[in-house]
Amino acid sequence: MPVPVDPVPHPPVAPPRTGTPPGRALPVAVPVAVAVPVAVAVVLGAANLLATGAAGPGWDRWSWIDPLLGLAGLALLPRRRRHPVAVTVLAAAATALSAGAVGVWVVCQASLATRRRWRELLATGVLSVLTSGVHLLLRPAPRDWTGELVQSALVTGVVVAVGLYAGARGDLLAARRERAERERALQLAAARAGERTRIAREMHDVLAHRLSLVALHAGALAHRTDLTPAQVRETARTVQAGSRGALSDLREILGLLRGPDGEVEGNRPQPTLADLATLLAEERAAGADVALRCDLPALDAVPVSTGRHAYRIVQEGLTNARKHAPRAPVTVELSGRPGTGLDLSVRNPLPPGRGEEGGDGGDGHGVRGGFGLVGLAERAAAGRGRLEHGPTGDGQFLVRAWLPWRA
Repeated sequence: MPVPVDPVPHPPVAPPRTGTPPGRALPVAVPVAVAVPVAVAVVLGAANLLATGAAGPGWDRWSWIDPLLGLAGLALLPRRRRHPVAVTVLAAAATALSAGAVGVWVVCQASLATRRRWRELLATGVLSVLTSGVHLLLRPAPRDWTGELVQSALVTGVVVAVGLYAGARGDLLAARRERAERERALQLAAARAGERTRIAREMHDVLAHRLSLVALHAGALAHRTDLTPAQVRETARTVQAGSRGALSDLREILGLLRGPDGEVEGNRPQPTLADLATLLAEERAAGADVALRCDLPALDAVPVSTGRHAYRIVQEGLTNARKHAPRAPVTVELSGRPGTGLDLSVRNPLPPGRGEEGGDGGDGHGVRGGFGLVGLAERAAAGRGRLEHGPTGDGQFLVRAWLPWRA
C-alpha cells in the first residue's frame, strides 16, 4: 500500500558569479586597517616637508599645499566604496600637487582595480601617469622625464595588479563559500529525502502486514456462515485490534514525515530477527499455516542491521503469501553463520490458476502494479545483499535472500 512521500525540493542553485559587484572595495578585515597607516604616513611626510622644505627652493610658497592635500585626501578613503571612479580620479589629480596624496591614490587605485573593469583601469592609469608629468612640470628641479614617467607607469601597473589579484582572490573565496553552502544544502536535502523514503518503505511493510490481516478476518466474517457467535466476536476483536494498530502506525509515521526538516525523533526501535517469533505467532493466530526451519545459533545472534532487513523481508514474504495464496502452508527457512552470510527464504504453493503469470509486474506473485517484492529487492540491496523471487517450477513460489553477516 504505497503512500506518496512529499518530495524534498532541492535548494535553488545560485548563478555563477560574473565579476565583483559595483562599488566593491579592496577586501580588508576592517577599513581602519587601511586608513590608519596611510594617515600616519601622510602626517609624518607633511611634518618632514614643512620642517625641511624638501619640496625644493622654488616651492617654498607652495609648501603648505602638499600636506594639506595629503590630509584632505584621507577623507576620500571612506567614500571609495560608493564612488570608486570619482574618488580615484580625485586622488590621482591630487598627486599632481601633493606627494603626500600618493598613499591615498594607491589605496583608491587598488580598490578600483578589484572591480576588474578595464575601461576604468585604463582611464585612471593614464590619468595617474599624466598627473606625474604635471607634478614634474611644477617642480623646477631638473628631472629625468623619461625615467620618472616610466617609473610612474610601473608603479601604476603594480598597484593595478595588486588590486586585480585581490579582487580575483576575493571572488574565488566567495565562490568557494557559496559552493560549499550549496553542497551542504544539497547533502541535507538528499539525506532528508532518503530518510523519508526509508520511512515510506517501513510504512508500506508495516501497514501492508496489518491491513492484510484485517482484510483476511473481515473476509471471514463476510463469507463464513458457519462461525459461532464466540468466533464472530473473536474475529471482530481481531479486526478491531488490527485496525487500531494500523491507524496508530499511520499516525506515528505521518507525524514523523511532517516533522521539522523531515527529522525523525522519538522513533520506536525497529523490529529485528529476534522479534520473528512474535511475527509468526501473529500469523498463526490469524489462521496461517506457517512453519519455521531455523539453522542459526540464535535469532538474536544476527547483527541488528542485518536482522532488521531480514525481519522485513520475512514479513513482506508472509504478507505476499497471505494475499495471493490464502490458507496455503508457508515455510520460512533461516540458515547461515558469521562470515558466510545469512540465507533466508519464504516458500508457499502457487494458488490454483496462477501458474507462471500474475503478480508484481508478472513475476508470478503479488498484486499487479504493486511494489512489495520490488521493495524487498531494494531493501536487500540497501543491506548489501541480494534477493530473488519467482516460481520454482514445481508449483511453489519462492522468495530467497542473502544478507551479509560479518564474523
